[in-house]
Amino acid sequence: MSGDLHESLRDNVRILGDSLGRTIADDLGKGFVDRIETIRGLAKSGRQGDVQSSRELIEYLRKLPDRDLLPVTRAFNQFLNLANIAEQHYRARFRRVEDYKPGSQPVLSELLQRARGAGHTPRKLVESLASMRVELVLTAHPTEVIRRTLIQKYDAIDECLTVIESSLDYPERASRARGRLEELISQAWHTDEIRHERPTPVDEAKWGFAVIENSLWQAVPAFHRDLDSLLLESAGERLPLDAAPIVFASWMGGDRDGNPNVTSKVTREVLLLGRWMAADLYLRDLEQLKAELSMWKCNSALRAEVGNVAEPYRELLKRLVQRVEATRDWAKAQLDGRSYEGGAIIESSDQLYAPLLTCYRSLCDVGLDTIANGALLDTLRRVAVFGVTLTKLDIRQEASRHAMVMEELTQTLGLGHYREWSEEQRQAFLLAELESRRPLIPRRWECSPETREVLDTFLVIANEQSEALGTYIISMAGQPSDVLTVALLMKEVGGVVSLPIAPLFETLDDLNRSGDVVDRLLALPGYRALVGDRQEVMIGYSDSAKDAGQLAAAWAQYRAQERLVEVCRSHGVALTLFHGRGGAVGRGGGPAYAAILSQPPGSVNGSLRVTEQGEMIRFKFGQPDIALRSMEIYACAVLEATLLPPPAPEAHWREEMDRLAELAHRAYVGVVREDPDFVPYFRAVTPEGVLGHLPLGSRPTKRRQDGGVETLRAIPWIFAWTQIRLMLPAWLGSGEAFGTRLEEDGGLEVLREMRDRWPFFGTYLDMLEMLLAKADVGIASYYEQRLVDEPALKELGAQLRERFTRLQSVLLSILDQPQLLEQTPLIRQAIEVRNPYIDPLHGLQAELLQRNRDADGAISGELSRALMVTMAGIAAGLRNTG
Repeated sequence: MSGDLHESLRDNVRILGDSLGRTIADDLGKGFVDRIETIRGLAKSGRQGDVQSSRELIEYLRKLPDRDLLPVTRAFNQFLNLANIAEQHYRARFRRVEDYKPGSQPVLSELLQRARGAGHTPRKLVESLASMRVELVLTAHPTEVIRRTLIQKYDAIDECLTVIESSLDYPERASRARGRLEELISQAWHTDEIRHERPTPVDEAKWGFAVIENSLWQAVPAFHRDLDSLLLESAGERLPLDAAPIVFASWMGGDRDGNPNVTSKVTREVLLLGRWMAADLYLRDLEQLKAELSMWKCNSALRAEVGNVAEPYRELLKRLVQRVEATRDWAKAQLDGRSYEGGAIIESSDQLYAPLLTCYRSLCDVGLDTIANGALLDTLRRVAVFGVTLTKLDIRQEASRHAMVMEELTQTLGLGHYREWSEEQRQAFLLAELESRRPLIPRRWECSPETREVLDTFLVIANEQSEALGTYIISMAGQPSDVLTVALLMKEVGGVVSLPIAPLFETLDDLNRSGDVVDRLLALPGYRALVGDRQEVMIGYSDSAKDAGQLAAAWAQYRAQERLVEVCRSHGVALTLFHGRGGAVGRGGGPAYAAILSQPPGSVNGSLRVTEQGEMIRFKFGQPDIALRSMEIYACAVLEATLLPPPAPEAHWREEMDRLAELAHRAYVGVVREDPDFVPYFRAVTPEGVLGHLPLGSRPTKRRQDGGVETLRAIPWIFAWTQIRLMLPAWLGSGEAFGTRLEEDGGLEVLREMRDRWPFFGTYLDMLEMLLAKADVGIASYYEQRLVDEPALKELGAQLRERFTRLQSVLLSILDQPQLLEQTPLIRQAIEVRNPYIDPLHGLQAELLQRNRDADGAISGELSRALMVTMAGIAAGLRNTG
């Protein structure tokens, strides 16, 4: 990156920081701002190697009176959020969305040229983009720490920066924008940054819809316009009107796995909200079109439909507006529990799309192509992507809940205990019932409330238009019977199997067996008769990494995909892989482009589903410019993986990965599962015990409220380690694996060969490098010093830090670099800018955790809030929270 680009980022950080300083001075006085500056100065000197400053910082923080703890934490938290705004603004302005190596994110035009050079015809490029199916699935995983009301203020601050930068020749306009900036930063400072109550699943869904309304609604047609321009230039034709290379699905209000707050009633409400908001957004489009399409020239098809009127386009649009208004009124009545007595509503996308297409074709037929390809084409593109529901809602439920229904049902019918049957018995029973014409479930069955809730969910599915729903995902799937059970319940309640059913393979064992399970499933004629020649499979990243360690999990995911591709190819079935990636590296996070190109060849064949979770939704899609670039990155990556797939790994690389994964897994399990001091150390040194008080999302932090770390969900597991900057889940075991190989003849050479020639391994090392740069064993050591008393636990902590230090040394040897992030200066600069503001929050958090423990969890409300703010600030500063 050139220095002038960095200068623009620094300037905006300074502008926002100065404004925040003035706001705080107005509220708390200049003396308080001087105190903040003293803390920041000590932290900065400490980061530059001054050990005495680091000691003075800790002493200064520990002596702060209680009344100052909350405003101090708030000041540093706010600065970190403002730094994020400056960085997001910089990325949008200079088309850099992802933290990765310069030149590694080609724009689509460059990729099209490369594809042409590889022998792909222009027609092939159009066909590939037209048939591409990338689904980005917005999920409500609780890692978004910032309240919606603050997000809206931050978006407005970003707009002010844009105005200031574009007003060099208009000083009055720039002055007004600076005044507005001051006002917004003051509003943010005087707004509570911590929610007082957990959001409900419906709240989460509304947040997801707001991302569509405020950003994606503008970004989607802009993305298609850019595609059209490229294709017109390179192939002489546009993307087909109904093509939608990238579409959106959602888990918000549909993901009931481990979340008792997501019920059939909630799912129904969220579906109705989607219908209401879609109608409301389309009405805005249609009113604009009605105002603009005042032409009188039209073709015979439109004339036949509207009759001999002076303004035929407006006449047809007026009728469409009435139906869309009726749809909005119907959805509102349903949400309010009222009966609807209005006119005909829009039931499907076709009913909205067809009249618009009639207008489009008419304009083109009479030579008004320029008008046809304006706002009208934008609306057609939106219908192709968003339908009449904005997103397709996925349903997710754990396999054991379905088995519980079958157990209760077989007992009721006197057929025995389903749970005691062998897998063969279960399959035979389920397949027979799938073919049977008589109902299996008694009409007035008085089942348990838990079973009734599962059946009511299938009833919601049965009563919905299929285009409103996405995929039914079965978490913790392990056998073909898990899929057959869902198919049977769908058929019993709705009469047909109406949704794709995707088993989710999560643990290391499940990933290793996934290919065989799907092979057995697809070999069942009764199943194939139901689902045809398409199969979706979801790969879990969170639980596999928590179960086995990141390195072993990553290799298991790769091998599972290879096997699934091979199995589906042998059965003549089109496979779509659904990647359950999170924002953090420990959950499969990292730049999307690199992640997609590091998948096995053939696994991304024009189709891909991937989750976008928590705060990453805001970072990638929260603003139109950034959303546009994010969509381009996904389209580029999937097109490249399809037309120019990565090479298959060499046989000796596979052997190397088998060995590395085994070494890493053994080391990881030896600590996390087998060391009796590990769980007590985790609970003592991290804020895991108070995470449940941070109202991040609607889902509980544990799958079960009893039990130990094994019951903890992957998000709080990673969040807790991130808070103390040890980041343990993403690296533990890797140092032992790589260190062992470096001590052996030829080990370094083969690791460097894999880094240079195998995208999977190179990407893994890049992610590890970024993570180690964000980690800080000195900070982790301070938490231990303040919070851990037992000598045995301190000894374990010292061992973990030693493992980390060894890994860092080993990684630099493999990368042949003197320091981390040498090739990615933007990430290094972002970390360096933030550290003097994050370090005080770590010191304050450790102090508040100790005070909380001394008070048996009964510290004052203000101190408890300060503790929550430290968590939010550290998460904002590090950006990958969970």
